[in-house]
Amino acid sequence: MTFLKSVQTGTLAALAVFALAHTAVATEPASPEKVTHFEQLNLSNGLAKTPPMGWSSWNGFGVNINEKLVVETIDAMVENGMRDAGYIYVNLDDGWQRYKGSRNDNPLEYDPEKFPRGIKYLADYAHQKGMKLGIYSGPGKDTCAGYTGSGGHEKQDADMFASWGIDHLKYDACCSHANEPADVVRRDFLAMSKALMAEKQDVVYHTCHCGWANIWEWAGDIGANHWRIGQDISDDFDYPENREQYYFDVLDMIDRGIELSKYAKPGQWNDFDMLIVGLDGKSKTLVGAGASNIEYRTHFSMWAMLASPMLVGSDVRNLDPYTLETLTNREVIAISQDPAGHQARKVRDDGDYEVYAKELADGSYAVALLNRNGTTADITVNWHRDLGLPWEKVAVRDLWAHEDKGNFEIPYTAEVIGHEAKVLLLRDAGK
Repeated sequence: MTFLKSVQTGTLAALAVFALAHTAVATEPASPEKVTHFEQLNLSNGLAKTPPMGWSSWNGFGVNINEKLVVETIDAMVENGMRDAGYIYVNLDDGWQRYKGSRNDNPLEYDPEKFPRGIKYLADYAHQKGMKLGIYSGPGKDTCAGYTGSGGHEKQDADMFASWGIDHLKYDACCSHANEPADVVRRDFLAMSKALMAEKQDVVYHTCHCGWANIWEWAGDIGANHWRIGQDISDDFDYPENREQYYFDVLDMIDRGIELSKYAKPGQWNDFDMLIVGLDGKSKTLVGAGASNIEYRTHFSMWAMLASPMLVGSDVRNLDPYTLETLTNREVIAISQDPAGHQARKVRDDGDYEVYAKELADGSYAVALLNRNGTTADITVNWHRDLGLPWEKVAVRDLWAHEDKGNFEIPYTAEVIGHEAKVLLLRDAGK
């Protein structure tokens, strides 16, 4: 395998240093030759027809994960209504493994101190609660945190994951080797894809390479269900440039992926990275000062509009009422989970004031009015000019206020406070 050899480190702070050391120019990630020469495989596992929703351990806990945390997380998501709102995946990120160092020296096993009853016990527990369990590995000999990886052992590890009842695999190349030729990156991700598809167990497949090697052009073709379109997100809404010349804030992520809408469809999704809602600048692994409640809500709204997977990174055992209300807004979640599978397009850009639109399966449209500025402004959506619709009368609903605003024959204008996104549902009221 030609992927990285991760540095071994015992501290979470060293992980950030590691990422920076391998990323020379983060604002413009290297992207090898345009991928046009690959044989078309059209592989599909038939899964993730809507963007996956759930929880992932990394942003909140890093490698400090264990059986107790996972069980309590599953229980909390059942009790607080997140499971019933659609969050069914509970995903272990890096740090579940027993050994650090190269696969040449150690087998891939779970840590018996962290997980005394094993990973299969957790998968069975999740399934009993109506949920699914995910796990993490990578195509290198070791992983981003220095634990044993899967490079060269794809079939063996796919067999093991299937025997445990795993439902989701994040396969992470650790945001390193940005100049790795696309054919090499593709080959290594393809090896695990084929191994997973050979199993009877259905496993949603997440390929993570930080948006390098033009991954969106070929990841769906090799059977990936979602792929990262940018570098790691920071716990920021709008930080000047890139934190530590590496991390993307919420607005950076939107700008990075908005032109990739043609690659998103049922079963194949552009992944704008994990949700930072509720981290409040307190993550032990993720940089960032945190965001306001309004900014987190805007972040959530835009991920729904963009059909990104919705994987919560905060501690769901201790969510405040506002954050829980944000994460469980059924009307906004319905935009994310719409079966047509469209990613929103930016249909108007007036500097800091933007309009995004997404056609839904029933012919209606979700529209986001995004105010990137810090001060309040009026933003207008014109369905004739912006969306190209012939509708003469339009019914407008505000999905955060849960209010029908009425029927309009003229463009609809809303007052949008700084860093807010109003999310509207537009229907043809003239029928």
